[in-house]
Amino acid sequence: MPSVFVQGRPVDSYPPLAPEARRGTVRRITEVGEEVLHKPCRDVTEFGPDLAALIDDMFLTMYIADGAGLAANQVGVDLRLFVYDCPDDDGVRHVGHVVNPVLDALDPAERKLLDDSEGCLSVPGAIMDVPRPDRAVVRGYDKGGAPIVVEGTGYFARCLAHESDHTNGHVYLDRLSKRERVDALRQVTALREEVFARRAANIEALGG
Repeated sequence: MPSVFVQGRPVDSYPPLAPEARRGTVRRITEVGEEVLHKPCRDVTEFGPDLAALIDDMFLTMYIADGAGLAANQVGVDLRLFVYDCPDDDGVRHVGHVVNPVLDALDPAERKLLDDSEGCLSVPGAIMDVPRPDRAVVRGYDKGGAPIVVEGTGYFARCLAHESDHTNGHVYLDRLSKRERVDALRQVTALREEVFARRAANIEALGG
């Protein structure tokens, strides 16, 4: 099996960072509680240089924050869009972006829920177990407006579901019990400054 899929298609080789990141500018990552994270995003209707530039910025911002995925509202833009660079459970790397993503509804008889750890760049430092299906299929468009389908299993399926949730105005805390949400927010209080220090160090290393 190929070791890398880009936009859902296998490639022979790929650099450690997506080429988009070299063109991007780091943006501030929004945090839980900010309005833009908690309302459904608008459909993208204009495909052009502004959209491409946003995707470039999102890739670089994701890498600086050591993330596996990032939605547009996590950089303060209420558009239905996310980028990803994420492995699956077999070690296959998946890289790409999806505009106006729609997550397929799976037949309950054919899906298996996996209760595994999950974090979010907008909930800095918190890691909680969240049940997600072991498979995900997302349909949408690339930055040029061409239709795409991206499928994932295991950890990558979790990433696709997590980022699709963001475009619908949900963070993973919404899937937790009240007690679990309190636990997650305590983790943020304890670890937020450490997370931001790592991000600052990554920016400095990239600039050097």
